[in-house]
Amino acid sequence: MPEHRRTTAFLPRLAILAGIPLALGAGAAEPEAEAARGERLYATECASCHGRALEGQPRWWQADAAGQVPAPPLDGSGHAWQHPDAQLYEFIAHSMVGVAGPGYRSAMPAFAGRLAEEDIRAVIAFIKSRWPEGTRAVQTALNPGGEEALAVLLQQGGDWTFPPDCLDPAQRASRGPAR
Repeated sequence: MPEHRRTTAFLPRLAILAGIPLALGAGAAEPEAEAARGERLYATECASCHGRALEGQPRWWQADAAGQVPAPPLDGSGHAWQHPDAQLYEFIAHSMVGVAGPGYRSAMPAFAGRLAEEDIRAVIAFIKSRWPEGTRAVQTALNPGGEEALAVLLQQGGDWTFPPDCLDPAQRASRGPAR
């Protein structure tokens, strides 16, 4: 069975579970429309640092000569998926400096005064829409009620590509080094 084959029966449910409106509040737009709006906002507010394709800046994991940490990738290759929706919201609204540990330096601005709450949610919806299904499923489990939702999806079956950190050691060894 090919690694990237997906069972389509659970994908609509996964898309709903991965949507920001469920985790961050009611009254939000349909997930597809919200992600499309978020894509436009991302292009104008975020892409200059995080990249048009969400690829981040080179050597994002290492502080530069000025001691600032470059913008990380927001696609599935980065670590944004390791944070629940509420924390992603805080990063965008109040900057990384406001929520990271002491001594953390970043050029990430706070967008709370610049973007409305629903705009920040739309940007998060867009970012999450670009993650592989398995990555979205793992991230969903970090949100309130997410573990139960993920358990239901896993019981329904399907082949998902999970982020390398989510593979058990036997799977990791059979795939070789993480990409």
